[in-house]
This record gives sequence, structure tokens and C-alpha cells, in this order.
Amino acid sequence: MASHVEPATPLVEARGLHTYYGNSHVLHGVDFHIAPGETLALLGRNGMGKSTTIRSILGFVTPRRGDIYIRGERVNGQPPYRNIRRGIGYVPEGRGMFPNLTVRESLVMAARPGVDGRCDWDLDRVLATFPRLTERYSHLTGNLSGGEQQMVAIGRALMTNPELMILDEATEGLAPLIRKEIWQVIRAVKDTGIATLVVDKNVNVLLDLTDRSMIMVKGQVVYDGLSTELKDRQDLLQEHIGL
Repeated sequence: MASHVEPATPLVEARGLHTYYGNSHVLHGVDFHIAPGETLALLGRNGMGKSTTIRSILGFVTPRRGDIYIRGERVNGQPPYRNIRRGIGYVPEGRGMFPNLTVRESLVMAARPGVDGRCDWDLDRVLATFPRLTERYSHLTGNLSGGEQQMVAIGRALMTNPELMILDEATEGLAPLIRKEIWQVIRAVKDTGIATLVVDKNVNVLLDLTDRSMIMVKGQVVYDGLSTELKDRQDLLQEHIGL
């Protein structure tokens, strides 16, 4: 007799999100979920609602309709710091540096155990992952290159020992070599079993890296399926992303 396996509760789930900026209706009934350990690409042209989806889930903007759950608990209306403390590491678009803090201060400031008490990611492990940050250890983050700032931003998120990493525009504006390094780190994070949600323009890398992909068009999800299957759908990629 086949054993019945209950699907795991999603780490994050959103149902029917309608989000507005003023009178502008940006998200039109977005459904979203990511499972423990899953890697998800959020794809779409600029202005299609990808960042708004992330910001709605985290609580930076409040959807007018719809529900958001983190680890099965409804979190509508909760402030972002509460939601992020439920096991989410967030690397925002633009990196969100405190320019007057050193690399060391930026990393140590974020350090805390995961929701289950895990401390897998500490300062030594982050510095081993990003050797360049060891060289820049006492430098102010405001004086770092864009690539180095992105390493600090990812390291800072890892120091919270998250169950889910969200990277919005993971390699935006970075030099090709640095971009390659960031992708290697994201792969390594994925291999440790941390779920990852990645937004980036480099669609081919994302399709190779992720388990699942969602495409957004004008605030709606037009594709949600396996990344391997999307790779074969050049028609969809051409139509909605312009590849």
C-alpha cells in the first residue's frame, strides 16, 4: 500500500494578494509559496510586481486584500522586523548598507541563532565564504565596491541563520567576475538546505540554479512550475521576459 506523505507546510505562503501604491493597483491576486529547502526564481520584466510581492510578504507594504503566512502562521499587518525574525534572511535591492559601519560591525550586528536555535552561520564561516571580506574587515562599508557590499549584505543575512534567503536583484550592476562569485555563494547556500528566493535579470543562470520558477506580468503570476520545464518553453521566455 502506498504511504501517504503530507506535504510540508510552506515556509512562506501568500494567497490572493492585492497590493496598491496609492491608487495604483500593483498586485492583482498573487498566490505564492516556497517550501523548506526549495529554490525559487521570481522572473519578469521591470515593473511587473516582483519586488512588490517580496515587500508585501515581508510587511514593508500592506496588501489591501489577501493573506500571508510564515511557517503556517498568519502574519498580516505584522511589521517587517517581526516577519524577518521568523527565519528570513533578506538581501534588498540596493543592498541596504549602513555606510558608517565597518564590515565587521555590519556582520556582527546581525548575528543571532536561527528560529530553531541553530548557529551554523557565524563570523568565521561567513569570512571563509567571502575571503575578500577578511581583507576589508575594518573598512567602512560605504567605501567598498558594489560587489563587496553585496557580499556584506549576503553575509549579514546568513548571520541570522535563516531558513529562507530572499535576494532581490542578486547581481544587479556587478562586474562579471563578481557576479560569478555571488552565484557560487548562492549555490553553496542552496546546498546547505536553506530555501532561497532569487530575483535577477540573469534568467539562464537562474533556470539552472532553481527548482521552480514563477513569471510575473503586470502584477499577476502567468507561470508557476519547474525551472527545467520553463527552460524548454522559449515561447514563454520570449513573450514575457524577452530572451
